[in-house]
Amino acid sequence: GGEQISAIGRGICVLLGISLEDTQKELEHMVRKVLNLRVFEDEGGKHWSKSVMDKQYEVLCVSQFTLQCVLKGNKPDFHLAMPAEQAEGFYNSFLEQLRRAYRPELIKGRGEGAGRCGRGEGDRPPLRRRLSRAGRR
Repeated sequence: GGEQISAIGRGICVLLGISLEDTQKELEHMVRKVLNLRVFEDEGGKHWSKSVMDKQYEVLCVSQFTLQCVLKGNKPDFHLAMPAEQAEGFYNSFLEQLRRAYRPELIKGRGEGAGRCGRGEGDRPPLRRRLSRAGRR
């Protein structure tokens, strides 16, 4: 029963886990990956053929530090996550670069109120993958 803060039509929801090691170069790499990731089918029904840009779909970006969690015994440890003060600027830069590289009106984020990611009819299932090179283990 929470308040809906943001919504998109067809498109992708990006859960952005920002690492201590992420840099401006990583940010640029992540923007390219998000916009060019082929997760949609083409007009002929071929799966994994079209990107969000190809389809002119929307992008909802949610900052999600919990993706940087590692377990220490039975406790979560977030030491790999960028501190909130730094992460806020990185997240805002990510949104800004997405908007510059694509269509600004199709990019939604916390500024417009990023919220939960649902699954609409025909949308791709959620993908959990580290997009930054630095975050790979």
